Amino acid sequence: METTRALTENLAFNPLDAKELVHTFGLYGIWAILFAETGLLVGFFFPGDSLLFLAGVAATPVADAIFGDGTRLSLAGLLIGAPLCAIVGAQLGHFLGARYGTRMFDKPDSRLFKREYVEKAEHYFQKFGPAKAVVLARFIPIVRTFLNPVAGVLGMPAKQFFLWNVVGAILWTDGIILVGYLLAGRIYAAIGTHIDRYILPFVLLIVLISVLPIIIEVVRDRRARKRAEELAVIGVSPVAGIADAISEERHRGHRGSHRAE
Repeated sequence: METTRALTENLAFNPLDAKELVHTFGLYGIWAILFAETGLLVGFFFPGDSLLFLAGVAATPVADAIFGDGTRLSLAGLLIGAPLCAIVGAQLGHFLGARYGTRMFDKPDSRLFKREYVEKAEHYFQKFGPAKAVVLARFIPIVRTFLNPVAGVLGMPAKQFFLWNVVGAILWTDGIILVGYLLAGRIYAAIGTHIDRYILPFVLLIVLISVLPIIIEVVRDRRARKRAEELAVIGVSPVAGIADAISEERHRGHRGSHRAE
């Protein structure tokens, strides 16, 4: 009877449920999942943001009450191990992209792989430039998996990628972990052990905060385009518009002084 129950529970395990992942695999499992999500194309479906948030919650005294006995994680282990695994995973993705090129993505669409994932990653890379794209992609599900090999395919130097890979990994992993850690007490006081019922609003909040830098970049880009269109209408070059305007004013001033003489 017990064997049947255990087998049923294992078969019912949901790899997309962040709470189950934290309780079942613990600290080492979280490290492995972060590595897989950022370094292996097959890991894009893991719930990275909510996993990090709940990992932060699991590092607090209320961990056992929420997740079950023996769940509490080491905060130091999370803050050090999580970014390291995310860095190593992304660096592997970049290496594979640089080594094998577009052959990595030369496969038909399936339930797990879709070409639009690669196209979306390349779009962010081209739109924001290599440095910003590597950092911002950390906060975008699916894109954070595919952008790393795309950066390798497009020829981003390994040293440059490594620098921004480190920055993005620390901001993403430690940032979300600390949010969960700091809010855990308040969450438990408000909803008790039923965090799984309310995880969606928390995840949506995390995603909103995560995409905020991208929203800012999009707004800036639209403003820059609008400014360029306005300058084009009045016949001023968008690139050297201010310099040309100043030069024109100086010429007018010189012509005016010559006339006065």
